[in-house]
Amino acid sequence: QVQLEESGGGSVQAGGSLTLSCVASEYVPYMGWFRQAPGKEREGVAAMAHSPNTNDADSAEGRFNNSRDIGKNTLFLKMNNLIPEDTGVCYCEAGRMWTSGIPDPRDVDYWGQGTQVNVSS
Repeated sequence: QVQLEESGGGSVQAGGSLTLSCVASEYVPYMGWFRQAPGKEREGVAAMAHSPNTNDADSAEGRFNNSRDIGKNTLFLKMNNLIPEDTGVCYCEAGRMWTSGIPDPRDVDYWGQGTQVNVSS
């Protein structure tokens, strides 16, 4: 069972930035991020292939950027120009097959415990 450990969440003021990190216990073909705002469903934010042969990635939020360190099984999410509506829990996810896009949450194989992001106005 692959273990995912997130870090980097916290509290910032609107307009600020945060960088989240997710470390997988072993290699996985792709990694990504979902977020869940209070009272809302979990939604996909970004995902990226974890192969040295491709930079294929997908993002649902133009203010957020994926990057990776394949050698360390780590995915990063740089969150820029944060707004109060970005408040919620961010979850790292990973899967056994990369399908060139943010997956349906029902198809995710592995989930992290989540890291809280709070954005104040």
